[in-house]
Amino acid sequence: MEHLTGTIEAEERLFAEIHPPLNDSEAYLESTRCLECGGPNAPAPCTVACPTHINIPKFIREIREGDPLQAARTIFEANVLGGTCARVCPVEVLCEGACVLTKEGRRAVRIGRLQRYATDWALERHQSVLPHAPTTCYKERIAIIGAGPAGLACAAELALLGYRVVVYEARPLPGGLVVYGIAPYKQVIDPLPLEVEQLRQMGVEFHFGVSVGRDIPLKQLEQEYEAIFLGIGLGRDQSVEVEGEELEGVYESLEFIERIKLGDWRTVQQTLGESVVVIGGGNTAIDVAREAIRLGVKDVTVIYRRTEKDMPAYAHEYQAARREGVRFLWQTAPKRCIGTKRVQAVECIYLKMTQPEAGRRSPLEEVPGTEFILKADAVIKAIGQQKRTDFLSQIEGLELERGLVKVDEWFHTTAAKYFAAGDCVNGGDTVVRAVGEGRRAAHGIHRYFGRMANGE
Repeated sequence: MEHLTGTIEAEERLFAEIHPPLNDSEAYLESTRCLECGGPNAPAPCTVACPTHINIPKFIREIREGDPLQAARTIFEANVLGGTCARVCPVEVLCEGACVLTKEGRRAVRIGRLQRYATDWALERHQSVLPHAPTTCYKERIAIIGAGPAGLACAAELALLGYRVVVYEARPLPGGLVVYGIAPYKQVIDPLPLEVEQLRQMGVEFHFGVSVGRDIPLKQLEQEYEAIFLGIGLGRDQSVEVEGEELEGVYESLEFIERIKLGDWRTVQQTLGESVVVIGGGNTAIDVAREAIRLGVKDVTVIYRRTEKDMPAYAHEYQAARREGVRFLWQTAPKRCIGTKRVQAVECIYLKMTQPEAGRRSPLEEVPGTEFILKADAVIKAIGQQKRTDFLSQIEGLELERGLVKVDEWFHTTAAKYFAAGDCVNGGDTVVRAVGEGRRAAHGIHRYFGRMANGE
């Protein structure tokens, strides 16, 4: 693969879409491939596979019939971030992975790209895509802490149910990891501001740059609101706990992605040099490795503690990274980052798996004498995020399980008026799962007040 070195070429590559939008003709032709599976009592496999259960055959039929606005409304009725999810969902393992055409050895319907076609069509024309909120509201007010996918979905659903909702977000922009943690090549054009504007039109109130616990006490929220939803996500990247981790040129994965997305990519590019080592084996590790390639790095190596089959990253993401020139070293761990002021190399060691206890993963042991040096002008840590235990410990009666918020089937926590969903509950998963959880939590809050939503 030819690597990019010039600034202009790097910019074009960095912000090039891997899945360009469909035009009208392409969308129509793709929509004709849908078999419209399922029915009232047996939803289509693609709908079942979607965590928000969008009626996929219906919106595809509406595209085929020349009504992309209605298709968008069908999508947003189930998923308030339908435009965002059309870009970032791992459709290969969700809706498209369940498409019945694949059972016949045929290519799945491009559901994600059709979803993007419809949602872009409506949002770009500033069409109203969400149902109107009731003109009269219940007396209860609900605070949402965190404007990530779970918080936004919960806020939208509560507004539709007739509640007054106020969202508090510590960062200057809404979206959580959608804005700050998803690689640019997956989301070049960001529909999120238009999606959030739809929520404003429903009456949802937003306060950005306000950190609950710092700028406004939790006790104040508990006094002013009848229910509080926690959509706080996870924290910073975990430490790899090796010598030299504090050296210049050692990045946290989320810091790396955020600086690229929010306009500082040229400065980042200048610091990467020719060799980058990525530590981790998840989807974020793959993302930062592929971004480094797009920034012109000639040698990108991912080191992972376990085997190829154990790697948690999606197979299609891993294969794409390999095609782009990323190198992988298995059963390899960092021992130290080497350098004086700035990182210059990583000392690694090979690991072996030992006999596991019943029901547990194989423990790992270092193999003595297998140390080796990898040249590294930059290192990117991508081994997961920290739990938000410092913040959560302030909430009286809130129980945690391994640092995550403990909830029931309606996402009600053990603290009376608190509900929670998204990454702070599930430990970090897809955007669409967070949306589905936030929406269900809204109905949990509705039930908490002794009310039942239609269809329950």
